[in-house]
Amino acid sequence: MKRSVIPWLLAALLAALALALPPFAQPVQYHDFADQRACFGLPNCLDTASNLLFVLAGGGGLLFLRGAAARHAFTDLRERALYAGFFGAVALIGLASGYYHLAPDNAGLAWDRAAIMLAFMVWFAAIIGERIGRQVGLRLLPLLLLAGLASVAYWYWSETQGSGDLRFYLLMQLLPILLIPLLLWLYPPRYSGGWIIPAVIGLYLLALLLDLTDHAVFALTNGLVSGHTAKHVVAALAALMVLRYLRRRRPVFF
Repeated sequence: MKRSVIPWLLAALLAALALALPPFAQPVQYHDFADQRACFGLPNCLDTASNLLFVLAGGGGLLFLRGAAARHAFTDLRERALYAGFFGAVALIGLASGYYHLAPDNAGLAWDRAAIMLAFMVWFAAIIGERIGRQVGLRLLPLLLLAGLASVAYWYWSETQGSGDLRFYLLMQLLPILLIPLLLWLYPPRYSGGWIIPAVIGLYLLALLLDLTDHAVFALTNGLVSGHTAKHVVAALAALMVLRYLRRRRPVFF
């Protein structure tokens, strides 16, 4: 089987599986976060304030891209634009998630998830461009953005109908997590430092685990920090790892 077919075959199988599974509802207690303490008049203080890390990570990435050092990280200015979109979306996550945590509800969560999808899909398109080909990544970008944002819109609409369905939102998160390592294995790198890319995915998976164990982490740390706050810290660190990848990488010529 040609290597170019494998990623798309896996994507099709995952999409078919999502369609075959019954609707997957968001837990009714999702907005009941472990740490609901306020400080300095700020509701849900640590969960809210920790989103500043995303703004700092996104802003740091944008500043790097504007500097002279960024010239060594790209062989094509269109790739630079993709990463500008990624870091802009990371900063937007901080704003949207901070807004959501002031008074958690599904409407605020929809903005948070939309920003996450923007960052995820732009980064996915950038990796596709670096491994398969620039034109492939650029052509897929609008489709990926449309699919990612549509998955959030569908989830929110399903919640308003009283039968929430997370299947397609989870699918659009799962696709990059599974396909990016596959692309790294199947295609040679065009830039050095590619080992950082799986580290980014690993940190994001850790962030998801911390989110799932929100209350357990809060109890384990005797109320010092919750799993959800720790999730923000680790996810922002993942964005900084993308910045580190760009700072350290150089074109690879064969």
